[in-house]
Amino acid sequence: MTQHVGELNPPTRLMLTPGPSSIDARVYRAMATPLVGHLDPWFKTCMDETQILLRQIFQTENRLTMPLSASGSGGIEASVLNALEEGDEAIIAVNGVFSDRMFEIASRATSKVTKVEAPYGLPVDAEDVRRAGQGKKIKLIGLAQGETSSGVVTKIDAYRKVADELGALLVVDTVASLGAVPLHVDRERIDICFSGSQKAISAPPGMSPITVSPTAEEVFRKRKTKVQSWYFDLTTAMNYWGKERLYHHTPPISLIYALREAMRIVLEDGLEARWERHRVNQLALIAGVEAMGLGLLVKNPADRLPTVTAVMIPSGIDDVKVRNQLLDEFNIEIAGGFGPVKGKIWRVGLMGHCSQKPNVLLFLAAIEKVLSDQGFRVPAGAGVGAAIQSYAHAETATAVSR
Repeated sequence: MTQHVGELNPPTRLMLTPGPSSIDARVYRAMATPLVGHLDPWFKTCMDETQILLRQIFQTENRLTMPLSASGSGGIEASVLNALEEGDEAIIAVNGVFSDRMFEIASRATSKVTKVEAPYGLPVDAEDVRRAGQGKKIKLIGLAQGETSSGVVTKIDAYRKVADELGALLVVDTVASLGAVPLHVDRERIDICFSGSQKAISAPPGMSPITVSPTAEEVFRKRKTKVQSWYFDLTTAMNYWGKERLYHHTPPISLIYALREAMRIVLEDGLEARWERHRVNQLALIAGVEAMGLGLLVKNPADRLPTVTAVMIPSGIDDVKVRNQLLDEFNIEIAGGFGPVKGKIWRVGLMGHCSQKPNVLLFLAAIEKVLSDQGFRVPAGAGVGAAIQSYAHAETATAVSR
């Protein structure tokens, strides 16, 4: 049976999701440039430049710094499987779906993994991790700086202190935070840090930037057994991204072009300016949704992840109908919750290229209209008005600080 398949023509969406985010036209242009071979001398220079940019964004001098040919989940797998062997003890701080995924992957490497949990909407207390590790030989402590499923940010410093006391490696998931939330890999002494290309960096999905400290590299070298995954064995993968440039696998060359250009944009913005832009835009978004009578899952402002805002769904409002209407009528995509918060929250992403004032104001106007259509009474213009006031306060504060 012959069935005709037409030319690809996807719609243009405003991706206010927890990832992927919309990307800059410059990144599209980079992807459309000519393909070369993965061992081409020109491409080796492109790889060097990609690593230079990654080190600047991670704020590290680590030798082992590269983008894995994988999603952020591949970053979890590489980080955990390279560090752990059967019999090693680990503690994973779990406060959402993706930190729980780290626990699940660690459990496949060793049977001695302790889960320290906090409810969705809260960070795990580092003191609870300390108590869980007392009297044990802990090799690894893992956490998510930004938990995408609940919109929670976790401060790293307290975990570093606990890792020092327990003699453990510190592994940090920055998939939802790199490029949008303050991060200093070397200063904060993070041993293994990984991320994803499709969120605040605003490149297409498919690459997982990772950086490994000399301390962690030494742990890898002293392994008694082979890494469970051949593909994610960082000691062999680094032979390709290292000076030798030895063949390991064929990487997604066009995605590396895109990641390189996206990171150039990040650094043109300036890391501190970009962090501030994400903070200010989330404050305006929160002011707007609260003015419309909507609540937030994360109650403590200090615990809110600037890239993902978890908005409580009002009683009687259909989650899917609202999201479908936003998509059909305004070309805006947001995400629902999953796990224990499925049907209870909307997750609104302001990531990278999408974290812009016009997008915040457009979303607030659109959600007001959709909620009104669904029977939820919203004071006319309240959300946009509150956001404008929030921006005015931020501009005044900036002017005063100068």
